[in-house]
Amino acid sequence: MEKRSVAVIPGDGIGTEVVPIAIDVLRCAAEVDEGLTFDFTEFPWGCRYYLEHGEMMPPDALDTLAQFDDIVLGAVGWPTVPDHVSLWGLLLHIRRGFQLYANVRPTRLLRGGPTPLAGKKAGAVDFTIVRENTEGEYSNIGGRLHRDLPHEVVVQTTIFTRVGTERIIRYGFELAARSRQQLVGATKSNGINYVMPYWDEVFRRIATDYPQVSSSLMHADALAAKLVLEPEAFDVIVASNLLGDILSEVGAAIQGGIGMAASANLNPEGGVPNMYEPVHGSAPDIAGRGIANPVGQVWAVKLMLDQLGRRELGSVLLQAIEEVLSTGPVTPDLGGSGSTAAMGGAITEQFRALATQHAGTPGLTRSVSGG
Repeated sequence: MEKRSVAVIPGDGIGTEVVPIAIDVLRCAAEVDEGLTFDFTEFPWGCRYYLEHGEMMPPDALDTLAQFDDIVLGAVGWPTVPDHVSLWGLLLHIRRGFQLYANVRPTRLLRGGPTPLAGKKAGAVDFTIVRENTEGEYSNIGGRLHRDLPHEVVVQTTIFTRVGTERIIRYGFELAARSRQQLVGATKSNGINYVMPYWDEVFRRIATDYPQVSSSLMHADALAAKLVLEPEAFDVIVASNLLGDILSEVGAAIQGGIGMAASANLNPEGGVPNMYEPVHGSAPDIAGRGIANPVGQVWAVKLMLDQLGRRELGSVLLQAIEEVLSTGPVTPDLGGSGSTAAMGGAITEQFRALATQHAGTPGLTRSVSGG
């Protein structure tokens, strides 16, 4: 029996609406998988907590979270709190504190899901962006001098360390080696002439350790265009913090909108809790209306099941999402009139039915029992 302790941080806005659905899905997974149980503990951290306490979470929050096996996060941010305060006070603090340096963001055209791309069918597009998550363009080094004067100066410094660059590129190669053995490194070395040539140099050096992987470098602007024109050409893309952030938003749009996008924040070396979250943010414009798309949050815990060695169970969960996308109910962003609760409940019930149906298959049994 594998018992996982899970810290749950619904956070802000629609996070409080979609996180309970993801927890229901995990409870359903534990019902089907007799070798897996979850113990959930919820924390009220976020912007409301900040307005009451002057901080996004307590000073000892990382010590608290370190006692858990996994973290499920909903969303961070609210208009009453500056974005740089909310982001750096919770999400980025957790990512850096636990060195969750690999931000894994899948893009896949799901059956029943909308896409703005003409002529692209379900399953034709299936790629993953691996984004560096702890340094790079988001290094928080810089400042403002002579504020509000005519000669005001603003400096923001990008930091690429050898350790940080090597480990994320190597993780990209490892992921590609287990996938379709194709890796593209996003770069901008024609314009950013110090850190990006260094990135390219490390990429080419590590490529020699993976002769089975077909690898190449591509400028990020051309890569963004090709993601729209020929997304089926990609398997795994590895990118710096900023470039990975931007490119993965293109991926979200391709697969039907930001409400569909999920991510996993991983430390592949282990020893700390990994964190699973959707990409959509707190969406203040629709918060409280009960119409938020739950797919990104549910897909995030699918990534959690994958990371726990339950890949077949995760695949069944993705199949359940596809069934609901095809038959409804779905939320307004997907062209329907269903509520968050209705769509989330339908996904959970489909997952329970499909997982029970497949529970006796050898592949699922091995995955479940093997941990």
